[in-house]
Amino acid sequence: MDEKMIRAMVTAGAIKKINIIGNGARFHIEANTPNGSVTAETKKGKIKTWVTLDAAAKWVRSIGIGTANINLSRWQPGQRELQI
Repeated sequence: MDEKMIRAMVTAGAIKKINIIGNGARFHIEANTPNGSVTAETKKGKIKTWVTLDAAAKWVRSIGIGTANINLSRWQPGQRELQI
């Protein structure tokens, strides 16, 4: 789900819980909706990722959510990424 749709759902009150998930060397966002969990995506449909936790947290704040759960169980800060 892209940022515009997530913002609209936050405004409508459909999203109340956000998870910031560390996976490899990056972070992504999952939002809990009444119909299940959705992942934040770019306009091209790819998973939106951030390199730092504070950048992901700033994005969460920018969409109107003040609290988020953080899952660091799969976060590997020293992991190198594959260049595709």
